[in-house]
Amino acid sequence: MGKIIFYEDRNLQGRSYETSGDCAELTTYLSHCNSCRVESGCFMVYENPNYLGHQMLVRRGEYPDNQRLMGTNINDCIKSCRMIPMYKGSYRMRIYERENFGGQMSELMEDCESIMESIMSDCQSCHVMDGHWLMYEQPHYKGRMIYLRPGEYRSFRDMGYSNTRFLSMKRIADTC
Repeated sequence: MGKIIFYEDRNLQGRSYETSGDCAELTTYLSHCNSCRVESGCFMVYENPNYLGHQMLVRRGEYPDNQRLMGTNINDCIKSCRMIPMYKGSYRMRIYERENFGGQMSELMEDCESIMESIMSDCQSCHVMDGHWLMYEQPHYKGRMIYLRPGEYRSFRDMGYSNTRFLSMKRIADTC
């Protein structure tokens, strides 16, 4: 079980809200959020409500300035969060070159630093069968990331990532 505390002001100051699970709309509890502390577990934090927009993985520790954490100029950028459950099983994901599971397919069970170097030129849809994964827009786990839990993802464009290609994938291991 995870635990995260959000604060209205920078440096873990001001009114706070604590949760151990998903929260689709932090402004229900706080007028804005400028810092957070993860006491246990791992969470994805999002710049928009309903788990949308720029996102970042946060592990145990203090994050006194969300602008630096998220890499944005928005004053109160965390608006939702999702707890990443502990997972100790096998990992398996199928990635597809085109939307709707079209084109070349490859199955991953380990991290992949660059699909362009070893598998295919692009990834526009995927099916996560086992485990929780992070996909990055650049090789070597750089650039914007998205969190994927088990399920089918027919189109990254439909998820709001119209100009983004995902070129590396990493398992979220039990280090949370």
